[in-house]
Amino acid sequence: MDESRADPAAERQRLRRLRAFTRHEWVVACFSALLLAVAMIWLLPPYAQWVMSAGSIPVRVANPARTIIGDGGDPSGQAWLIAWNGHAVRHGLGGLWNTNAFYPETYGLAFTDSLLGYAPAGLFGSGPDDAILRYNILFVLAFALAYLGGYALVRQLGANRIGAAVAGAVFAFAPWRYGHDGHLNILSTGGIALAVAMLARGHGWSLTQGYRPRRVRPGWALAGWLVAAWQITLGFGIGLPFAYLLAAACLAAVAGWLLTGRPALDRRLILADVAGGLAFAAVTGYLAQIYLRVRELHPETPRSWEYVALFSPTWRGLLAGPRPSLPWGAWHEPARAAMGNAPNEKVLLCGFALYALAAAGLFASIWTVRQRVLLGAGIVVGVLLALGTNGPLYRYLFLYLPGFDGTRTPGRLILWPTLLLGVLAAGLITHLSRRAAAVTGREHARLAARVVTVPLLIVVLFEGMPELDHVALPAAPAALAAAPAPLIVLPSDEGIDLNIALWSTAGFPTMVNGAASISTPDHQAIRDLMQTFPSAPSLDRLRGLGIRSVVVIRDRVLGTPFEAVLRAPPTPGVTRRDIGPDILYTLD
Repeated sequence: MDESRADPAAERQRLRRLRAFTRHEWVVACFSALLLAVAMIWLLPPYAQWVMSAGSIPVRVANPARTIIGDGGDPSGQAWLIAWNGHAVRHGLGGLWNTNAFYPETYGLAFTDSLLGYAPAGLFGSGPDDAILRYNILFVLAFALAYLGGYALVRQLGANRIGAAVAGAVFAFAPWRYGHDGHLNILSTGGIALAVAMLARGHGWSLTQGYRPRRVRPGWALAGWLVAAWQITLGFGIGLPFAYLLAAACLAAVAGWLLTGRPALDRRLILADVAGGLAFAAVTGYLAQIYLRVRELHPETPRSWEYVALFSPTWRGLLAGPRPSLPWGAWHEPARAAMGNAPNEKVLLCGFALYALAAAGLFASIWTVRQRVLLGAGIVVGVLLALGTNGPLYRYLFLYLPGFDGTRTPGRLILWPTLLLGVLAAGLITHLSRRAAAVTGREHARLAARVVTVPLLIVVLFEGMPELDHVALPAAPAALAAAPAPLIVLPSDEGIDLNIALWSTAGFPTMVNGAASISTPDHQAIRDLMQTFPSAPSLDRLRGLGIRSVVVIRDRVLGTPFEAVLRAPPTPGVTRRDIGPDILYTLD
């Protein structure tokens, strides 16, 4: 009798706990981030295009297992990177940096951002099809984490939920980000905002209430440092400025502590900061010495100031969206054409709705006037840095901060003004919510706040909707599977080598082919020489490298300098075999 009474009560208690868990803010935020990313990146754009075209464009939702997001070039190479990292982890990490590509070069993984932090994903699946699906999943998750990171940071600073949602939407779906639809390393920014949010929470600090010793949480501080270290493992393209800003924040915190009379600090917090800071420094230092080694081996790696100028935006870039932006892509085509080469690196549009909200947030906000002035100043400084050679400040980074002379794309620094604009906008949204609640009274406060602010969130999200390409990649040639390694596939150039790298995920054969941010002179020299294959000099070079086979993709060499190989007569010491439409040459 007692058990029958206890069971219903226990069941009700479990249901209450379950409901409380599913309604918890952070559970809702995580679920919303994932759902929003899937909808914004994959599901909603086809329907939005159908509506905007009055039904003339049919609705086609791409298959994530058969197509890859982007143009099929850089995404193929990044899908290979993630697969290689997982392969290296499974085999003990001994050959991590010397990939199967770029043979006989060493440190091939460090020829670009390594995406090493995504290695756990590379443990699952094998071959090109799994690599494509894995890449598409991570692409969506990168946007989900960016939204969640922006939300968490601005919530910690003191904004309400809708304000934080606007900031998260801005940080994840700002139009300029789609100019990098082939650069997962640049889109993977969520760890930055999330780490700062964790560090702020761990130190009991917010914009609205300042430092609160009773709210110190050492565990959160340690977690923030570890997330920051993970972010660095994705690459220095975005991670380098983040590392310098963290160092500057630490110096500012120490200076503030000294100037305020050295107040007592929680010992557990000090231990967490020391342990986490050392972990972050160790990871950053390890990766830095790898890239410095590459620089020593290849002195041509640093970029010249004149080269950076070719990729530097002008202030007009702040008003131009990239081609994959659904609202602005077609409209802004003339503006992009006027930018010259690499317009995807020069479009800096953060969103016109965001500009309006942030501008209004300078005058009406929950942030203090002093905080708004500092946020505005930070935005101005960030924009001037993002202009590269067309601004007055970037030269100081280029000349005096190690690492900045290795990047050609200062426009990516627009990430930081975007985040600050989102903070300003969140301050306004929270202010409007409070005003609406105060005007309508307690009974209708929540409804009034949503009526005023949710439409602004919807506008921001619509402006951030993309029109991404979903490309079906060609299947690997059968001749590649039959070729003994080490091998080279012809033609070889910066474009097709990215596809070849993806094909190589079926077994990771050692090969000469490879494409990345840098192309070494020796690597290019092999490509140039192979245009004469099977000439005597090309065979001598291949045998000297220990190359055992050459795969010729017939339809890809047509119209290229490699086409002469199709008319080559039989060559002593070389066995030719036609496999399907392609050719396999085996060196005896």
